[in-house]
This record gives sequence, structure tokens and C-alpha cells, in this order.
Amino acid sequence: MKFLQKIGGLFRLIFASKTATVGFVIVMFWVLSAVFAPFLTPYDPLEQDWRNPNQGPTVSHPLGTDELGRDLWSRLIYGARVVLVVMPISETMWLPGGTAIWGVLAALLFGTTLGLISGYYGKWTDEVVMRLLDAMMAVPIILLYLIIMAALGASAINVVIAIAIVGTPGIARLVRSLTMDIRTRDYIRAAETRGEHPLFIMFSEILPNARGPIIIDAMLRVGYAIFAMGTLGFLGLGLPPPSPDWGSMVAKGREFILSGNFWAALWPSLAIASLVVGLNLLADGLREESMRYQ
Repeated sequence: MKFLQKIGGLFRLIFASKTATVGFVIVMFWVLSAVFAPFLTPYDPLEQDWRNPNQGPTVSHPLGTDELGRDLWSRLIYGARVVLVVMPISETMWLPGGTAIWGVLAALLFGTTLGLISGYYGKWTDEVVMRLLDAMMAVPIILLYLIIMAALGASAINVVIAIAIVGTPGIARLVRSLTMDIRTRDYIRAAETRGEHPLFIMFSEILPNARGPIIIDAMLRVGYAIFAMGTLGFLGLGLPPPSPDWGSMVAKGREFILSGNFWAALWPSLAIASLVVGLNLLADGLREESMRYQ
């Protein structure tokens, strides 16, 4: 019952904000399209039709086809499935949870741990952790992604690793600042007086009271991760072909724009933009509403 009450409270918070509601509708469109992808198209995303390459929207292909005659609608929604719903481990194995989501979850795990340790202990521990993270943040994000993917190779797991590495410093700095504020509260002093272990204080006293900003930041980072996946795919360092990766779809489609066949580049570009904007609107709306009740 408590879980259902929390879910109900979350939905009330979302629908109390017009901004969050719009973002929620956009995100749910892609989530539901990804979940029900096999029922929303009769085509396999890898199925080629050499008789109809670079075709514009028709009754049989609502969004057109790409250079190999593959249906663009099916590739879009199966691409959303890879981003949001399942992560391909191999040709026959899939892991529940999209590639972008797993990347952000991994970044949350490492970033939250480092931020709690750095913010709680302070002194030389804080100096060592923060200087290492500052060194990582000094490297431009796109360049850091390129270095990681060039070293590891193109695969879904390596994309998750890259997202986790790039996202960890920012999350750690956020958690550190929250921890430094919360550790001065009376209930933290009371826990220390009782002789509680520092790990218990960090994960049972500090973290639950910092979860609001962390969750909002994580939602924004899913959008950043999706944008990063599109960038890596565009540069040929994302998911390996013939996976329906939105970034690689844009890269292939742009080769035919000057010949008048712009559909293959247009739809995945709009998909990336709409999903990132939806996540940002949802996070911004939730942040505005949650601040009203503080």
C-alpha cells in the first residue's frame, strides 16, 4: 500500500505541473512505443526491401524507408526499445532496462558513493576524490566519450561504461554538496552520538534525505545519455550495425539529403530531440513542483 501511495503521489506531482505533464506525455509515447513495438509494426527493423529504397511516407511505410528499404517507423520504435526498455548483451541475450538507463544507473552508483564518502569525511579524502574527478571533468565531454569508445570498441555494454564514466563526476559533486549540508543536521549528530557506523549514517541517514535532487538530476542525465548515444552512433562509435541506433540512422540518412531523400535523417533526429526535450520538461516540472512543498 505504501508503494502505491508513493506512486499516486508521484503522479499527482506530475499532473500538478503543465510542464511535467507535457514531458511525461512525450516520454510515455516513446516508452509505450518501445514496449509494444512488435504490435505497432508488421516489419522487422532489419528486414530489407531492395524494391523500395529511400522511399517517402506511404500507406505501407508511414515514415518511409531507408537506403536499404528498411521501414523507418519500425527502426525508430525498436531503436527506442534499445534506449529505454532492453539492452542487447549479445545477439541472443537482452537485459531489462535500456542502454541509456543502465548507463545512468551505473553513474548513480559510483557517483553517489564517491560523493557520500567525500562529503562526509572531508579533509584529505575530499581533496583526493575531488581532484581526481576535476581532472576527468577538465576533458571535454565529447572527447572523453570518443577516447573511451575508441579504446573499448562499439557495443551496448561499452556505451553503458562510457555513460557511467562521463556521468560519475557530475553526480559525485552534487551528492557531495548535499552531504556537506545534511551532515551538519541534528539527527546526524544524534546518529554519531549513538555510535552508528559511518556507512550506516551515509546510506541510511544522509542519502534518503538527499534523494529528491538526485532523482531529478538522474532524469536529466538520462536525456544527456540519449543525446550522447545519438552522437556516438552518428560518429560510428555507438551500437554496432545493423542495430536500429538513432544516431547511426541520422548518419546514414544525411548522405541522401541533397538528393531529396531527407526522411531517413529527419525522423531519428526528431526522435532524439523529442525524447531529450520530454525528459528535460518532466524533470524541470517535477523540480518546480517539489520546491513548492519545501
